[in-house]
Amino acid sequence: MMKSNDEIGTSEYKKINELCARGDALAESGNFDEAVYEYNKALYLIPDPKNHWKASTWIFVAIADACFLGGYMVSAREALEYAMTCQDAIGNAFVHLRYGQVLFDIGDKDLSASELMRAYMAGGVEIFTSEDPRYLEFLRARANL
Repeated sequence: MMKSNDEIGTSEYKKINELCARGDALAESGNFDEAVYEYNKALYLIPDPKNHWKASTWIFVAIADACFLGGYMVSAREALEYAMTCQDAIGNAFVHLRYGQVLFDIGDKDLSASELMRAYMAGGVEIFTSEDPRYLEFLRARANL
């Protein structure tokens, strides 16, 4: 049974948001290791099972994004695989984009093409505009866009 964020206590939810905001600021400044540390502290405050809470989706995606940007592809993949078991991850263009990119970078081209196509279908070509063009080029080589 999935649970909404409003079922988490107010003080815990506030602390989760504060930790994630710190993580976001650290990630934006390129401090990816420290960002992941802050996101993990926020994740610790989510009750088990983690994937039953909406907040877990965006925390796992934030962890994956920081890992991706920091070059930690295995950790990014693990975070994204778990995020995909959380609410609202499947069908989210950014989640599919980042998962496809991670899979591409670790060499899983078939699954990467599938995830990048999901990103394209959910977000159009625009989802790729601020990303390295090699991902869209790869998708174009695999699919008739």
